[in-house]
Amino acid sequence: MIKLTLVFVCITVVSVFGVNQLRNWLKISKIYDIPNDRSAHSVPTPRGGGLIIVVLTLIVVLIYSILRNAWSQTIIFLPMAALVAWFGWKDDVQSLSPKFRFLAQGVIALITIIGLGYFRFLTIPLIGEVHVGVIGIPLTILWIVGLTNAFNFMDGLDGFAGGAAVLMAGGWMWVSSYSKGLPNELAYWISFAIASSSLGFLWHNWPPAKIFMGDVASTFLGYCFAVLPLLSSHENGEPVLVGTLIMWAFILDTGITFARRAIQHKQVFSAHRTHLYQRWVINGMNPLWVNFIFYFFTLLAIFLLWGWFNQFRLFPALIIIGLPLFWIFMTFLTHRKEHAHKIP
Repeated sequence: MIKLTLVFVCITVVSVFGVNQLRNWLKISKIYDIPNDRSAHSVPTPRGGGLIIVVLTLIVVLIYSILRNAWSQTIIFLPMAALVAWFGWKDDVQSLSPKFRFLAQGVIALITIIGLGYFRFLTIPLIGEVHVGVIGIPLTILWIVGLTNAFNFMDGLDGFAGGAAVLMAGGWMWVSSYSKGLPNELAYWISFAIASSSLGFLWHNWPPAKIFMGDVASTFLGYCFAVLPLLSSHENGEPVLVGTLIMWAFILDTGITFARRAIQHKQVFSAHRTHLYQRWVINGMNPLWVNFIFYFFTLLAIFLLWGWFNQFRLFPALIIIGLPLFWIFMTFLTHRKEHAHKIP
């Protein structure tokens, strides 16, 4: 435990200094996020600082593979995760078209499931284990592409995605090492690297942010969190439940926002500020409080997972019914306040 703590601290410190050096280079290279009417920031800020998260995570996974001689899954994960990050970096530097990004991510997702498999089972609270068979192929592709973009879309406030990444990865560390049903060493080390490197990045990204994560890391992190369930056993659907719960706030915010914009006949993939967390800020909520509320949502998910694994009878109902209803209620309250104040 002491050795793991020292390694965690070392990665965090390397991340802190690495992001600082990268920030200087980004300034020299003039890679900035220029504020516009949809931005939450008011001054040009270097973007792409999450590249350090990507590099450190890939290095940790590579070292793990060499020391353990465990290449059966990393031979797919390493190049695919690096590709996702590369396309994200290209988007940070020169802006790729949405169609090209989705096509590239779809191909990466297809290669991923060829190498790592796909979801054959889904665990649904109150219902049980559902065998989906070959339907799991398109579902898994949609899962990977969807989460890759969901994390990217949710990276819109200082410290928001970085802090969430620390907690989500921490949740996966616990699940991968201590839960009864889903032990996986590779998933643990991926999560370990993400948590420690994201914590170091957060040092510079905490409000007011000196540097932004950029698509290079937000898409990379989304891909990693999508792939973590694939690394666990394919004999049951619990890994999918874990992945869904840990990212439930990001998934619901993105999904409901997309549905809302589609119903209103608006472009769902164009830049906007209609995610729930963005609407809270527009309505006057302190961005720090928005961060802490979403951090709480992630901690709540980990608590519900603890209850699930310990077979508390009330927890399945809380998961399948309580969380969606809670989110719909918050969305309704936000919409009501906007309507009362005539906020578009």
